[in-house]
Parts: sequence; structure tokens; C-alpha cells
Amino acid sequence: MKKLLVSTALGAMILGGLTTMSYADAMNIVFTHHSSASNPFWQAVKKGFDDACSKIAANCQMIFTQTEGSIEQQSANMQAALARKPDALITSIVDNNAFDQIISDARAAGVTVIASNVDDTEGAKGNARQAFIGQGFIPAGYSLGKAMSENFPKDGPIKALVGVSAPGQNWSEQRAAGVIKFLEEFKAANPSRQVEINRLDTGTDGAVVADRVGAYLNAHPDTTVYFDTGLWHASVARALADRGVEPGKILLGGFDIVAEVLQQMQAGYILVEVDQQPYMQGFMPVMEAYLAKNIGLSAADIDTGQGIVRPADVPKLWDLAKQGVR
Repeated sequence: MKKLLVSTALGAMILGGLTTMSYADAMNIVFTHHSSASNPFWQAVKKGFDDACSKIAANCQMIFTQTEGSIEQQSANMQAALARKPDALITSIVDNNAFDQIISDARAAGVTVIASNVDDTEGAKGNARQAFIGQGFIPAGYSLGKAMSENFPKDGPIKALVGVSAPGQNWSEQRAAGVIKFLEEFKAANPSRQVEINRLDTGTDGAVVADRVGAYLNAHPDTTVYFDTGLWHASVARALADRGVEPGKILLGGFDIVAEVLQQMQAGYILVEVDQQPYMQGFMPVMEAYLAKNIGLSAADIDTGQGIVRPADVPKLWDLAKQGVR
């Protein structure tokens, strides 16, 4: 939290002083990541990225993948972007090995490299990136499980399903690990109750997720709670509504504040959501790249948080969501 406060304050000072600071050459900044343009979460990241680039009058480009979650496409995009010799590369590191050499070569060429949204699970020890701006995934998963437990039935069995959106990718596996860690602790603390924990590979396409989770629920109608490691539980909520399943019969929770999630929270299907502040994940890396080039400051880690959002919080978030910043 201290790092976040310091970095946020520093960002404010930068913005306040930009009108009086001028440099001859506009920066060239590229942001590559693992997601497609259809993912609403990444539109909020892009909004932050674009706003920051406008503040410093930089030449910027965010490059999406054609296929959601494609490491191969992200890698190719990164190599193509670096061939244009940008001043800074911002990227997500969803795999511990796929981008190591590319980023090492970029650093050797003098490119500032900042990880955003997803980091190597070993952090700086596992990758040559200079800083990470994003969420701590295991703590966030744990917080989701803990917050959701407030809605658990007071007695009887708890049968939990954890949907792993992107098996093998750092963000999804770590969030799932955090949820499961809490559930295992809950089980140990309640030895008189039956607590069953299951994992399901669900995917990153809403229709596919709804089909896979729906099939699981058909086979296991006594399921108590479903945790998604992304935002696709909103599709599960919509499928439950189409089936006539009442809100709250199956507890739903996951990650990210997007319009459909807010709608399903208002409808009573989604009870807990974790916010990782995507706008900040787009905005702050640009500011750090600016400071690195023009002031000679080292990039710094920023934890963008694990804020818990409940249905009562939805009204105050709608306007921000409509602006594309949440």
C-alpha cells in the first residue's frame, strides 16, 4: 500500500508538472498483451494507456491478439513492435518462459520494459522486466474466497467449483491457487462440515464457459458456489437466469468490473467481485516510462489492488464503467 500511495502521488506530481516540461523528441511506446479487442476489461486498460500517452504527447500503440490468450500471437506482436525500436515496451507476462529472451534482448537494446497486468511468477528473478504494475493474484484469489464465505450457508455441505479460465497462464493459475488456499483453510477450520473443492478448466469465451460450467452444474446440482478466475462468470449468470435458476441458489464470484458483471450483480447472481483497477494498469506504466527516459528514474512496482466489490457498490460504479475507466 505504501508503494502504491507513493507512486500515485508521484503520478499526480507528474501530471501537475507536464505543462511546464518539454522535450524535443516524443516518446514511442508500445503495449503488447495476451488479450483480444473483444475483452471489455482491456478496453479500460487501453483508456488509461491512451490518456497517459496524451498527457505526455507520446506516439503510442496497444497491440491486441487476434485470439484471446494467445501466447504465440503476443510473442510475434512483441517481436514486430521491438523491430521498430520503441523507447519503451509495456507487456503482460502470462508465461514464465515464452518472453524471457525477447525481453532480455529489448533491455540490451536500451528499451525500458515494464510488465503490466500479469508478471512472471518469480517477479524480477524470473524475467528481465524492470517493474510490475498489477495485482497480486494469489492474495486476490484468497480475498475473493474469504469475502464469498460471508454468503455461505450457515450449515450443511459446501461444494465449491473453481473455474480456471486459462490453464497454465500465470494470472489464472495463481488466482485459482488463492481461492483454493482459502477454501482449504475454511475446510480445516470447519471439520464438522463437508467441504468439497473441485477445479474445472473453463476457457476465456463466454459461451464456452457457460456451456462447460452449465454441464458441470447439470451433473452436480448440489454445487454451492462457483468462482471464476476472470470475468466470464457473468455468462454463467446469464445462463442460470435463462434456465430459471433463482439468484443466490448458486453463489457466483470472480474478477474485474465490467458492464455485464455489474448487471449481474444488480440482478443478484454475482455476489462478490475483485477489482484490479485496469485504468491504472494502462496509465501508470506510461508515466514510469516517461520518468525513466526524461528524469532517469528507475521504474517501480505498483500493486493495483484487490478491492472487494459487492452489489451495494454497483450504483456508484456505473458512471465510471460507462466512461470506460472501470
